[in-house]
Amino acid sequence: MKVLIIYFTIINFWEFVFMGLDKAYARRGEYRIPEKTSFWVALLGGAAGGTAGMFFFRHKTRHWYFRYGFPAIALLHIALFIIV
Repeated sequence: MKVLIIYFTIINFWEFVFMGLDKAYARRGEYRIPEKTSFWVALLGGAAGGTAGMFFFRHKTRHWYFRYGFPAIALLHIALFIIV
């Protein structure tokens, strides 16, 4: 159980950082982190960090699939975490 908590902490931290980096890259007109990558990291456990980063950095909030998808995936992860 301890390993699972550490895993979720790290992957959520990285998804939060990815949102901030992508916002910074977008402002500078540089290479962007692909949306597909953000969703894969979210599916692998980083959805809560991605949701927090999305609203903290005000990034990708106009995309419905991020605005509703990340929180839905986060709720799924929480439900699975409670069940297991």
